[in-house]
Amino acid sequence: MQPTSTVERPAAPLAPNSRTFARAFADVRDAWRQRELWGHLGWQDIKQRYRRSIIGPLWITISMGTTALALGLLYSQLFNQQISTFLPYVTAGFIIWNFILGVVTEGTEVFIANEGLIKHLPAPITVHVLRMVWRQVLFLAHNLIVYVVVVTIFFPTLIEPYQMEGDPVTQPGLSWMALMAIPGFVLVVVNAVWMALLFGIISTRFRDIPPVISSFINLVFFMTPIVWHVGVLNKVTDGEGSWRTLIAELNPIFHFVEIVRAPMLGHAQDWHHWVVVGAITVVGWTLALVAMRNYRARVSYWV
Repeated sequence: MQPTSTVERPAAPLAPNSRTFARAFADVRDAWRQRELWGHLGWQDIKQRYRRSIIGPLWITISMGTTALALGLLYSQLFNQQISTFLPYVTAGFIIWNFILGVVTEGTEVFIANEGLIKHLPAPITVHVLRMVWRQVLFLAHNLIVYVVVVTIFFPTLIEPYQMEGDPVTQPGLSWMALMAIPGFVLVVVNAVWMALLFGIISTRFRDIPPVISSFINLVFFMTPIVWHVGVLNKVTDGEGSWRTLIAELNPIFHFVEIVRAPMLGHAQDWHHWVVVGAITVVGWTLALVAMRNYRARVSYWV
């Protein structure tokens, strides 16, 4: 018989735990470092979509322009508003809404749509989210052409203080304060990333979520002050503090739209919009990081 050795073999090293917040933070950090990758892929998505088109991405601008014009003309007559002030209001709001809509709807299927890359490309899952958000930013950049055209046409009206009917806050006039829309939009983009991460992970596991959100988002559009003004609610109430104003105030999309739209039109920014958006940012990123901590490694199996 062969003598048995009494020396114990060293135990096999344990696999590192992937369900940690450190791994979730590392996924976001590594994805940001690979911005050349998702930046190039996002740009190629637009080029591929309008391949062999004569005017290419200008179709984005034409579509936005015709929609904003139609909504502005219609609702200005319904709410008895001056077209020179109401059309810029609708245009700015609809441009921001279109960005949020694209992030939410495409964010629910961001991992499902990138099934092939997730299975064959060793990259952080946040790369696919940043690619989608960057693509929506490029769409918004095209749509800003419509805003520039509208502001140029109605510039003599916008540079003078005015008051929309039913609005207790008078606009101070378009000025350099319009640049405050930049930090507001940056904050919206930061929230867009966590929304796509959170909804993308949930929707990959439960495939009923995307159609539910697509149906619900249409209702949110009409409940958000985009083609109507908050002052309309005050006109049918006894005062500004009526419960009907909660229709707008309890809608988180309204606050995201307003921190960008208000400076674009020269309106004074209300601090409570920033407070609400800041609180949503903290809570949203916390939920997204928890979801990534627990389920980030399972996304490749769920797709």
